[in-house]
Amino acid sequence: MTMIDYTVYLVTDQFNLSEDEFLKVIEEAIKGGCTIVQLREKTSSTRDFYNLAVKVKEITSKYDVPLIINDRLDIAQAVDAEGVHLGQTDMPCDIARSILGDDKIIGITTTTYQEATEAVKQGADYLGVGTLIPTDTKKDAELITKEDLELIRDNIKIPKVGIGGIKEHNTREIIEENKFDGVAVVSAIMLSDNPQQTSQNFYKLVKG
Repeated sequence: MTMIDYTVYLVTDQFNLSEDEFLKVIEEAIKGGCTIVQLREKTSSTRDFYNLAVKVKEITSKYDVPLIINDRLDIAQAVDAEGVHLGQTDMPCDIARSILGDDKIIGITTTTYQEATEAVKQGADYLGVGTLIPTDTKKDAELITKEDLELIRDNIKIPKVGIGGIKEHNTREIIEENKFDGVAVVSAIMLSDNPQQTSQNFYKLVKG
């Protein structure tokens, strides 16, 4: 597995953006320092998701940034994305690995230390740890406890990305407290008036 830079992990959301605006935000974010992109589509049809993934993959490939597809192994395979990100109700990590092979990235969302250890055991490449702070992007998300955060920080050795409610003003504190390898950002970049600058700001904050 090639070393992956998780510093600024953009998780997409279309909000009310047109497709052209959506794609432009992704490209501008990459120009600013976004190091990995997760395409997340919860309501699109399979065909629409595929068509959008093709366009996003063109952008990420142009800048040599890994593309991760949320949930859908079939879409990831169809567009030759670099990997998938799976939640606790999605396909188990070890089964996904047997389908995708060893050269693809698999990330797992974890809300407890037990989930984190299981993900590592099953061969996850990285963890999305959260939800850290309540967020409008995912209102039903379960918050992780301080105890679980500390256990994950002190015992889990694979890369970890903080997820949930991350903004510029709290990024440095989150990184320092939890020793994360990066932060997952949704609305702070997707809705930014200047995605390139915002992405650059996050990159500098994570790197300290």
